[in-house]
Amino acid sequence: MEILRYSAFTDRPDGGNPAGVVLDAQELDAAEMLRIAAEVGFSETAFVSATEAPGSTHRIRYFSPRAEVDFCGHATVATAVALAERTAPGTLVFETNAGPVGVTTAAEGQALRATLTSVPASSEPVAPQLLEATLKALDWSEDDLDPAFPAHVAFAGNHHLMLAAGSRQRLAELDYDFAALEAVSRDQNWTTVHLFHQQTGTLFHARDPFPLGGVVEDPATGAAAAAFGGYLRAIGRAPAGAPITVLQGYDMGRPSRLTVTTDPSDPRVRVSGQAVPMLP
Repeated sequence: MEILRYSAFTDRPDGGNPAGVVLDAQELDAAEMLRIAAEVGFSETAFVSATEAPGSTHRIRYFSPRAEVDFCGHATVATAVALAERTAPGTLVFETNAGPVGVTTAAEGQALRATLTSVPASSEPVAPQLLEATLKALDWSEDDLDPAFPAHVAFAGNHHLMLAAGSRQRLAELDYDFAALEAVSRDQNWTTVHLFHQQTGTLFHARDPFPLGGVVEDPATGAAAAAFGGYLRAIGRAPAGAPITVLQGYDMGRPSRLTVTTDPSDPRVRVSGQAVPMLP
């Protein structure tokens, strides 16, 4: 068994979000997968198994160092690129706990780009008492929020709380109570809290605390980006016919770029990015 290490949503080994990838996980049970993920120490490690379906369909499971996660975007992109490097770019289907996720890969410059298509996305306003508890854990007030973007819980394979910072500075000064945010995230089954700030109509900055997985912050979160696309569509803020760019990880020194595309006639969301092997 070989444990591969890729960085997703970047064309630099020192950027993006690191993911472990195990391409031959048929003989591993859940306990062994969790142990390996903890040893790897990244926010997620993907485990791939063959299926009985014909063609390029694979069973994939994702584990943080603490628990199994139903869907992980950056590990999906990393796995698709790892498979494409060993065969050829093309179309794959990953059978995840959240449902089937299609992925296409193609060459782009010196790297490969993968585009995933999420399960159907949805978004609903968050309950006021949960917003209050989250703001307390973040040491934010309602005055720190952008009123143009109501707080929602969005889903595209996992649930993520969506909170808009009123300024880039507020986003940059993230310093939260890990235990308190973990408690509310666990109670509500929020995989991350997706904090974002709009710079232009199609450009957003984001940060994703991930205490549920034992990680202070994710430098690139494809699952949250997919949920974010569904959220923007639900509140009528998704640009018509244009992708949006999400810049993440810059405040951590691991710059990441995620491209999010929605279609008014399709409940799914597409998230695209490059991935590269990490340096030994």
